[in-house]
Amino acid sequence: MADVLLWLLFFFTLIAILIIIVFQLMCLADLEFDYINPYDTASRINNTVLPEFITQGVLCLLFLVTGHWVMSLFCAPYLYYNVRLYLRREHLMDVTEIFNMLNWEKKQRLFKLGYTILLIFMCLFWMIYKALEEDEHSL
Repeated sequence: MADVLLWLLFFFTLIAILIIIVFQLMCLADLEFDYINPYDTASRINNTVLPEFITQGVLCLLFLVTGHWVMSLFCAPYLYYNVRLYLRREHLMDVTEIFNMLNWEKKQRLFKLGYTILLIFMCLFWMIYKALEEDEHSL
């Protein structure tokens, strides 16, 4: 039962990351359609970047600590990319360059969204597999 609960924790953590990325994409879409000004967009996105990075790092660490090596390896490129952005100080949006970087920022977040959805499906598969395996052993 503990393994199923772990997969539930992983699943909901991935859902939290997905929500953060969708929020960032909505902010960029609002900016593109001129519903919100660049300062507010940059402020909102910059407030969610570090929680996204920390949550993703904790998730990768949880996979590693609990012995789910394959999922940890699948999370590693995303973690590497986030760490690289942070170390280069490219993780925050600049208000003055926001319109020049709008397409790149959208593509970056769409890629993160797709990657997170892939991780969610993998996590969902393993959660169902472990639940069925546990149910089989209890019979």
